[in-house]
Amino acid sequence: MRTSRIAQDTSRLVSALATNRTPPRRSLRGRSFAEVDNTLPNQNGSSTEAGSRKRKRGSNVHSSVTKIETSERDSNRIPESTAEVAKSSRARKARRQPAKKVVDNKGDVKIEPPPGWEEVYKLTQEMRSKIVAPVDEMGCEALALKTASPRDQRFQTLISLMLSSQTKDAVTAAAVKNLQDNLPGGLNLESILAVEPNTLNEFIGKVGFHNLKTKYIKNAAVILRDSYESDIPDTIAGLTSLPGVGPKMAYLCMSAAWGRDEGIGVDVHVHRITNLWGWHKTNTPEETRAALEAWLPKDKWHQINTLLVGLGQTVCQPVGRKCGECVLAERGLCPGAVVAKGTKSKKLVNREVKIKSDDGGDVIKEETEEVVEQMEIKAENVEDVGGESLAEDIEDIGLARRGSRQSRIAKIDESRL
Repeated sequence: MRTSRIAQDTSRLVSALATNRTPPRRSLRGRSFAEVDNTLPNQNGSSTEAGSRKRKRGSNVHSSVTKIETSERDSNRIPESTAEVAKSSRARKARRQPAKKVVDNKGDVKIEPPPGWEEVYKLTQEMRSKIVAPVDEMGCEALALKTASPRDQRFQTLISLMLSSQTKDAVTAAAVKNLQDNLPGGLNLESILAVEPNTLNEFIGKVGFHNLKTKYIKNAAVILRDSYESDIPDTIAGLTSLPGVGPKMAYLCMSAAWGRDEGIGVDVHVHRITNLWGWHKTNTPEETRAALEAWLPKDKWHQINTLLVGLGQTVCQPVGRKCGECVLAERGLCPGAVVAKGTKSKKLVNREVKIKSDDGGDVIKEETEEVVEQMEIKAENVEDVGGESLAEDIEDIGLARRGSRQSRIAKIDESRL
């Protein structure tokens, strides 16, 4: 049935009026805080339910409402907002900011150190001063007998470093002590030249690749006698020319035996931790050494090895890093820190809020607020990484890792010597 245009217009008008009707007034009992706020008296003494739109146009009713009392039922202090809690308590994680090349006005290229590296270094020193690591008591620099002659002390330091490859500090220290106590005349060049290879192999039988190291030590002793006047070389080139001695051992030996810092001894811990810190992005120990020597002050070249080896042995281990015990992770200075993901702890806190209006009336509102507690920095789960510890203390990273195909081949070749 068709309707006239007048009837259609009338129907639209009635529909529009019906949608704009003001809802009936209700009592304050059982209404929400926002609704109670909208029914407070205006400047004329009458109440309105038109909502916040009218107040925004000039009424100052909202400014007359003040919180005069907040009583917490929870013993903890409640921050102003949940968003503030989440922002302030989130475990921070530093950005990777490696050293970078900078060209000055003269066109010279120099390396600018990583931002904040001094703070990281200082905090690491403070942390290490409270931790006794195996390298502090059984490191290769501490194994030479103080009662021996300077020449024999240098030789003992070299032998300790040669034995330390792929071997824990405690095992290396025991092997060196065995040589010092049982070799006729003690541990010196003449004793090594005189001892039979099989006997020497028995003395060092608990160190990694002892058969290969026996051959290296015997050959090196002959070279020292014939080419270096029965002393160890005083140059990096001379030290690395010895069988079984790589750059890491050479730089450490030069510092410990001759007291000259000509380079940084980079082992697995120095290589791994400085990359975790974001100081550089390197793939090999030699790349790490070159990157560090380009900007690290020379007075720290010798110290950084013991500093980071001890940290890697106790806190920042290759597997199972204890980031929860590290001050660098706590202060958000380590980009490689292991932080809990998706495990925000939440709790509900009740509190009462009393508000007062212009007419002196009080309205009490009970609120329940969800508070996000601090995200925790956790220790790395060893089981998640395979459960096998790879933390050789001072090892020559030029050698293959144990368990790999290259390592098995090396053991086969070693057994044929």
